Amino acid sequence: MTYKELLESARQSFGEHCKACPVCNGRACGNQIPGPGAKGMGDVAIRNFEAWQKVRVNMNTIAENKTPDTSFDFFGLKMRYPLFAGPVGAVNLHYGDKLDDISYNNILVSAAAEAGIAAFTGDGTNPEVMKAATKAVAAAGGQGIPTVKPWDINTLEEKFALVADSKSFAVAMDVDAAGLPFLQGLTPPAGSKTVPELSDIIAKAGKPFIVKGIMTVQGALDAIRAGASAIIVSNHGGRVLDQTPSTAEVLEEIAAAVRSADAENNRHTIILVDGGIRSGTDVFKAIALGADAVLIARPFVTAVYGGGSDGVKLYTEKIGKELADTMKMCGVSSLSEISTKNLFQPKSAYIRF
Repeated sequence: MTYKELLESARQSFGEHCKACPVCNGRACGNQIPGPGAKGMGDVAIRNFEAWQKVRVNMNTIAENKTPDTSFDFFGLKMRYPLFAGPVGAVNLHYGDKLDDISYNNILVSAAAEAGIAAFTGDGTNPEVMKAATKAVAAAGGQGIPTVKPWDINTLEEKFALVADSKSFAVAMDVDAAGLPFLQGLTPPAGSKTVPELSDIIAKAGKPFIVKGIMTVQGALDAIRAGASAIIVSNHGGRVLDQTPSTAEVLEEIAAAVRSADAENNRHTIILVDGGIRSGTDVFKAIALGADAVLIARPFVTAVYGGGSDGVKLYTEKIGKELADTMKMCGVSSLSEISTKNLFQPKSAYIRF
């Protein structure tokens, strides 16, 4: 199967909303919700993608001819690439009834593990979704990251019991999901968290805790103050708030602040980022701007719908090879060598984009 064939197969499997575009840039789906689009005008998903395209890399092949090492250590898990499949929920609503969240996670988690990476699983109003997701993670030997919504503490304690049974090496919460329409007015309630509330949640989780939905320096520092071991710079793919900046635009400032705080407190907070990352070169750019690794969500849905387990492996390999090629052509042989020095900073006043 080629990637072109994967996309064609996905188009036949999707419902009316997602078009399985050659490049998932947010333009065809716009503000379609239900669907893979974004809230309001729908421009944030587009901005996420386009911001990465404005970042350019410096080609330099006068360097030692070494095979690039793309491996990444994540809480003791040696991953083949600094890449995660991001959490996606309600796939039958947004993408088509070929799959539901349970069957989707069953395919994605095991296939991602076999491809040498890990998948974040989604959560939903149906309790069976988290039960099935954690079972999928357990079946993959714990190589997956269950992601909970920002529920009330009693609901979270029930979900954390499932997470413990999964043997996962970490757990995540997408606090930015507080803006999802389907979480509004629920019983039990779900919504934003204060630092003390988040601290209590993290203490009860019993595993390294990842906070997803960080878009400001203050948000990052608050998450770390609450006890987070990792953060994900994310605007939920543009789905929860219109008119926000892209993740690429805020990543460098957030990363610099986190690294400064880490140095003062002798720790290392893992920084992840998502939002519009669509190539291995984009992964390279994200690492250069301060991330340790990235999440990609929507294209993995296409991979699962279009090719099942084989689709996940094909897409993972595609991104991984592009990353290795970019590293090679930019003269670096390990992820730790990638920095802003590898990014083009135009100095000429005559250059306009």
